[in-house]
Amino acid sequence: MSKLQPGDQAPAFEGRIQDGKQVSLEDYRGKKLILFFYPKDNTPGCTAEVCSLRDGYEELSARGFELLGVSPDGEKKHQGFIQKYQLPFPLIADESKEILRAYGVWGPKALYGKLFEGVNRSTFILDEEGKILHIIEKVKTKDHARQILDLMPG
Repeated sequence: MSKLQPGDQAPAFEGRIQDGKQVSLEDYRGKKLILFFYPKDNTPGCTAEVCSLRDGYEELSARGFELLGVSPDGEKKHQGFIQKYQLPFPLIADESKEILRAYGVWGPKALYGKLFEGVNRSTFILDEEGKILHIIEKVKTKDHARQILDLMPG
């Protein structure tokens, strides 16, 4: 599979969010979407990232963005993560890694010299038609909302 680029149509997906409801890319048609992929609930980098997005949520919403997070954690784990940090956006439980693979964010990673498979933290900013406007691969976890807002002036 070739790597997704800005201008590409985002891959269609369906998944379950923390409360068991099905969501799909089609549900966001007509809205701008920040689709962010992160490795694991309740880890330092992921917690910093979602808290940055939570703290910037009002401004992102005011600019017309919806937010949707995706990780391989299960629904129950997502429920606890959302409650603990009072996250105002849903999280997809992609335990099958189908969505992660479709977006090219599941693959080889290195940590302390060891290679393993995992989520390569990334954010896709989509327009109202599901077209990719921006891809952020070097996510600034502590300042991710500002990173997105700086990319999307106005």
